[in-house]
Amino acid sequence: MPENVVIIGSGPAGWAAAIYTARANLEPLVYEGALTEENRQKGTLPLGQLALTTEVENYPGFPAGDLGAYLDNSIDKSKRQYMGPHSGEGVSGPELMELMRQQAVNFGTRVITDDIVEIDLNKHPFVMKTLSGETVEANSVIIATGASANYLGLESEDKFKNMGVSACAVCDGALPRFRDKPLVVVGGGDSAMEEATFLTKFASKVYIVHRRDEFRASKIMSDRALADEKIEVKWNSEIDEVLGDETSGVTGVRIKSTKDDSQTEEIEATGYFAAIGHTPNTSFLNNQITTNDKGYILWPVSHRTNTNIEGVFAAGDVADDHYKQAITAAGSGCQAALDAERWLVTKGHV
Repeated sequence: MPENVVIIGSGPAGWAAAIYTARANLEPLVYEGALTEENRQKGTLPLGQLALTTEVENYPGFPAGDLGAYLDNSIDKSKRQYMGPHSGEGVSGPELMELMRQQAVNFGTRVITDDIVEIDLNKHPFVMKTLSGETVEANSVIIATGASANYLGLESEDKFKNMGVSACAVCDGALPRFRDKPLVVVGGGDSAMEEATFLTKFASKVYIVHRRDEFRASKIMSDRALADEKIEVKWNSEIDEVLGDETSGVTGVRIKSTKDDSQTEEIEATGYFAAIGHTPNTSFLNNQITTNDKGYILWPVSHRTNTNIEGVFAAGDVADDHYKQAITAAGSGCQAALDAERWLVTKGHV
């Protein structure tokens, strides 16, 4: 018997979709991702990118305060014991994601800790295969697999993630460790210009490290960054290593010249922001879904989460190359759930 709806992914979009489809009595099945080393390195472990962040200050409903007792009463004790005491600074990424997951489970969502590695969208019901070798059929599918931030691949980057290394200035830039301190942004496109300009609201100085002698960014974005007194560009340079220690986290970076790699320079900084793009997690779709030129899933109908294949919907960062925020992802997860429910009713599947 096919599932009514299978949700692939476990970030804000996936759990929002699960909550809404569960409340509609669709008995959703969520594949939250597998606990593998490959997923750890890609940042695609269960609970999504938000679980890799610390304080979340911009998600409505979670002002600074002691949420400890609430977490104790809301989260399954087997999971709560590993979360540690609440910091008092709003809500952390892992806390928020566990709360969303628990809410979905409370309404009857079934969760499997595995990856969907293949999907056949040329037949209906849709057929999916998991990493562990299982097969599942579904009348509708919500793709909420997100997008992975691109990093340079340095060991020191990975070492200091959540300790000063970030890929989202809007998410993390206002945190105390970055305020009135020098910061580093890596990249030369519009994203890097936007991140650097945004960070000037909080940083004492922002260094942009770029491999070439001119930006790839649009002229208006480049000019805005270059005109900012707080921004200094390190041209023809690349990151050699992120510097820091276990106590302080990031303390600086060492850069080297792309013209003569014997020339190096150390820059003091408490934050390192990778702004070299994101890669949507769509490889398992095998090009069956229409995407834009960046690889993000397209919504053919404006303000609807439908994809080019009937019965398949997309939500969150996998279909968003613009906003990339937890709240917009959750909102589109709600939309996808409602779109899927209406489609299933129309087709007589429920």
